[in-house]
Amino acid sequence: MNNIKSLQASSRLPAKEERHKLFGSVEPGPRTKPTTKEDMSDLQNVKKDFLFNIDAVGIANVKHPIVVKSDTKPKIQTTIGTFQLTSNVNKSSKGTNMSRFLEEINEAGHSELMIDFPSLKQFVLRLRQRLEHDEVKINIAFPWFYERKGPNSQLAGMNHADVSLNVVYNENTGFKWEASLSVYVTTLCPCSKEISEYSAHSQRGRVTMEVVFTDDIVDEQVDWKKQLLHAAESNASSKIHPVLKRPDEKIVTEAAYENPRFVEDMVRLVAADLYELPFVEKFKVSCQNEESIHMHDAIATISFNKLEDIPGEVK
Repeated sequence: MNNIKSLQASSRLPAKEERHKLFGSVEPGPRTKPTTKEDMSDLQNVKKDFLFNIDAVGIANVKHPIVVKSDTKPKIQTTIGTFQLTSNVNKSSKGTNMSRFLEEINEAGHSELMIDFPSLKQFVLRLRQRLEHDEVKINIAFPWFYERKGPNSQLAGMNHADVSLNVVYNENTGFKWEASLSVYVTTLCPCSKEISEYSAHSQRGRVTMEVVFTDDIVDEQVDWKKQLLHAAESNASSKIHPVLKRPDEKIVTEAAYENPRFVEDMVRLVAADLYELPFVEKFKVSCQNEESIHMHDAIATISFNKLEDIPGEVK
């Protein structure tokens, strides 16, 4: 300690203020512009013909604590939501007031920002009123955690799926509710199983479901996250588990061997489940397998609109 003090005394640095000047800091200049909001110019509220309407303008990559409810454990969880909030702007307006988006998030978050349909409906309506625009959109992406137990040991751990919610409110057309859920599953190659004397290669497949909900989803008492998760996992060769002991691993491995799946099989089977969910109006399902014996991934996708399409009919 004494050695450090003596070294510091022999090579003393300039004072902090002098160091700042060394690196370019200057004394404050004269202040001539207004300092109160009422006297300041508001360029974003200028009214002229600005050539084009803007579809969406706002803020993105905003992180804020959120509360998520679920029918699975943990039934109430606090996680981090990544927000994108935008509104339209017609060509007679210069722009939007960015701070109002954040004000609404912070005010809603003071009483816990609950991510459910009734709460989001009120959030969007308040935001549209504050912004005074015809249409607002919010997107919230977050990890959703759910407990998963080993099939034999019953040892529990946490899995998670990547979830996003997209809410659009237009003064003329009303609400549009969309969501996506992406989760890993195990897939075992049917071709490998068919041609090999023993064994078969397996890999992790990432199933992503993008859905448009029916208009009455706000009034439905349904955990759509759990339903989409079931659609992905129940059609896979086997589920992904955070904790597996040897008896668990035997069960999971044999289950995968008994339920081989191509990516084509996965998207068709998941699509059938989504087709049967009454609160889903449109959907897109994709699967991307991280192939274990190839350098490439395998992918497949199905899009379907229940109001327009018929299963098996060529578009």
